[in-house]
Amino acid sequence: MSRKGKSYLFRTVNVIFLAFLAALCLLPLIHIAAVSFSDQAMVSANRVGLFPKGFTLASYKMVAKRAAFWTAFGVSVKRVILGVAINTVITVLMAYPLSKSEREFPFRRVYVWLLIFVMIFDGGLVPNYLLVHNLNLFDTIWALVLPTAVPIYNIILTMNFMKQLPGTIEEAAMVDGAGYFQRFVYLVIPLSKPVIATVTLFSFIGHWNSWFDGKIYNNQTTNYPLQTYLQNLISSSDMTNAAEAIENALSNVKTLQAAQLVLTLLPILVIYPFLQKYFVKGITVGAVKG
Repeated sequence: MSRKGKSYLFRTVNVIFLAFLAALCLLPLIHIAAVSFSDQAMVSANRVGLFPKGFTLASYKMVAKRAAFWTAFGVSVKRVILGVAINTVITVLMAYPLSKSEREFPFRRVYVWLLIFVMIFDGGLVPNYLLVHNLNLFDTIWALVLPTAVPIYNIILTMNFMKQLPGTIEEAAMVDGAGYFQRFVYLVIPLSKPVIATVTLFSFIGHWNSWFDGKIYNNQTTNYPLQTYLQNLISSSDMTNAAEAIENALSNVKTLQAAQLVLTLLPILVIYPFLQKYFVKGITVGAVKG
């Protein structure tokens, strides 16, 4: 077989393999969406595949009336707004000085190795739990935000991206009298939009999908973020009150769970397309060894 034929065969096999992986990811999501729009009798009979059977919005109407879901949704929104803002600001502010040479920042290597060390050797669950408890952060939004305030991987990614920016641009601005802060705000940040968008997306997904910290740092279920609420809902088979028992008697539990899962996925599906154009450049350029 010629080199051209081998290349064509490789691309064909590669496309088929990637399409298969994409289908493995998409088909369960499509099935969940189909269940959420299906009649409870069809779901109970396991007749729902990739398309709704007996199309109905009954489950979504039930979710709209479920106060606990929207309370948890509000906690997650608050967590994402605070968490992403704190993560992004700290990431950018730490990455910029660490991207400088040792001539400009003599202790750069020390701080970089310190970040790598704490990224590899975590304090562990028990020390983190005791720290949050001793700081009286239980049942507050800060217990979900502050322990992950310094995303080390994002800092290293952003630092490597900033290191590859042309140094002549900053040198020209320095000749014109611009200080570090001015160069940082007016030159580095605009040029670093791809990596900032990438780490923002990472922070958003991390905060939105996290459920374990909401479980261990909250004593009151009303303070649960959305993912913790859903995990608790799916894993628990008993009814918490009479109203929920009546509600589940009127509507199939599976359709309610599916409807809530679909609503949980919507924010990510809405936000991701706006950041996708920056994602590839940010993750590839920022991943270069610094």
